Amino acid sequence: MELKVEQDNCLGCGICVIACPVNAAISPENAGGAGAKTEEVIMMVENGFIKLFSPEKCEECGTCQMFCPVNAIWLE
Repeated sequence: MELKVEQDNCLGCGICVIACPVNAAISPENAGGAGAKTEEVIMMVENGFIKLFSPEKCEECGTCQMFCPVNAIWLE
């Protein structure tokens, strides 16, 4: 499976970024909403949109998809 983002639907709210357990493990400050200090995370908000940095680290748990309010992120 592959992580996908539909940028046309993305609000850039960052809920998926904060909800992702892998992001939290890589950059704990991210889980608190402070933003990641490294681009080693799976995804982060950049210029008002979600940008995938390391999608290969995704463990396919579906948490990001579950929390996205506009269904802009999913596993395919």
